[in-house]
Amino acid sequence: MKIPVQRWLEPFSWSAVTDNNAAICKAKSALHKPTSDGHEPARRLWENACAREISLIEALDICRECHRLAPFCFYNGNTFAGIARAMVYPLLQRLDAPTALIVRNTVGHYVAGTIGRTEMEQVVKALEAK
Repeated sequence: MKIPVQRWLEPFSWSAVTDNNAAICKAKSALHKPTSDGHEPARRLWENACAREISLIEALDICRECHRLAPFCFYNGNTFAGIARAMVYPLLQRLDAPTALIVRNTVGHYVAGTIGRTEMEQVVKALEAK
């Protein structure tokens, strides 16, 4: 399955990202607030990427970088990993359950920074070989 270059982030406006973080914070009884250092750079990066056709790896890199920039006071990892998992959901529908789980978990771990790009690229290549 060839993974297309497309507007992977387009369905997730910055407003939706912010609302997602607010909902996670509310559920965890945590403060939802933008940070002074990371919010604006992350917003610009995200909004510029939403308008472009990019590869899946590039889209995941943007989610990872936005997590690293920490645009919100809490739950940046949950916010951007959740969006990345939602972004790849249509691809997972074509896979058997164990493979879909591996891809979903790898995407979340990559965005959170607990695995590296090499591992993510290997999973994408394996996905394209299916």
